[in-house]
Amino acid sequence: MSESSSNTSQRKSEHLKLCSTDNVAFRKKTNGFEHYDFIHSAITEVEIDKINFNSKLFGKKIKFPFLISCMTGGTTEAENINRMLAEVAQEIKIPIGVGSQRQALENAYYHNSYKVIRTTAKDVPVLGNLGAAQVVHFSAKEIQKLIDMLEADAFVIHLNPLQELLQPEGEPDFFGLLKKIELICKRVSVPIIVKEVGAGIDKSSAKKLLDAGVKAIDVAGAGGTSWAGVELLRKQDLENPFWDWGLPTSYCLRTVNELKKNYKFVLIGSGGINNATDLAKAFALGADVVASARIILQKLLNEGQESVKETIENWFYNLKQIMFLTNSKTIIELQKNKIQKKELLV
Repeated sequence: MSESSSNTSQRKSEHLKLCSTDNVAFRKKTNGFEHYDFIHSAITEVEIDKINFNSKLFGKKIKFPFLISCMTGGTTEAENINRMLAEVAQEIKIPIGVGSQRQALENAYYHNSYKVIRTTAKDVPVLGNLGAAQVVHFSAKEIQKLIDMLEADAFVIHLNPLQELLQPEGEPDFFGLLKKIELICKRVSVPIIVKEVGAGIDKSSAKKLLDAGVKAIDVAGAGGTSWAGVELLRKQDLENPFWDWGLPTSYCLRTVNELKKNYKFVLIGSGGINNATDLAKAFALGADVVASARIILQKLLNEGQESVKETIENWFYNLKQIMFLTNSKTIIELQKNKIQKKELLV
């Protein structure tokens, strides 16, 4: 294994260890969902047992519109974690992403830590993943190799300028990124998803990405894991002012959702989705799919696979209850004026 690949794997191991704790959460900034309440419907006629969430995502059937978000790969421990997460995804029929495949481009040493997701989750959407700092420098042909290696149904390009800026080994060079994304969208075989990693995607940036050919936007707003915090913990710079930098998830969803008037795309809501109410509010603000990462990882490591499965299923049962109480037969109906800012409800 090369020195470069070894360094990448070591960094991934450090990230995994830190993200298994709550030490990397935002300190002051929240996801913003606490500012909203659902509008209660006293004359609901929804038949709760008839609500179902079956749909399709990137050509494959899913039972719940919930994504186990991109987390890990490229380390020894990642293979077992990805296998267990993939088993859950396959069992309850939900999509799953892999962590950055940067290490897989450096050599084949840990390829199976990524491939295990597809070999385990054979029937659900599997998402590949690479960071923008690498995308700028790699060709569409190299991206296609990562897609083929994973047999991915879609490919995530993650935007992490804040993380790259603060990371000791960071590469904060994104010049030419938008043109490269446009080129990749035209030349690879699967849809491209663009996501942030915790600082959020604003409406203007989302529009530029959609114009470039991106098929899905994952806003990944502030309020969950602070990747600035992850890197600041790694270098023990705990007073740095950028720990809480970013746009709240609720703001990103509400504003990016406005683009659906003129664009057809999948809107993914992530960033501090830690309970059923967060999940429901993300859907109500426009998300087509909701995603979580750190809480899923923690439940897996501390409580096991069954806990992950039960958590997701319970969240969607609670979502059914909220839909019943707001007279919403479908998620699309839930998105039609069923939520309001609290100050407007007095």
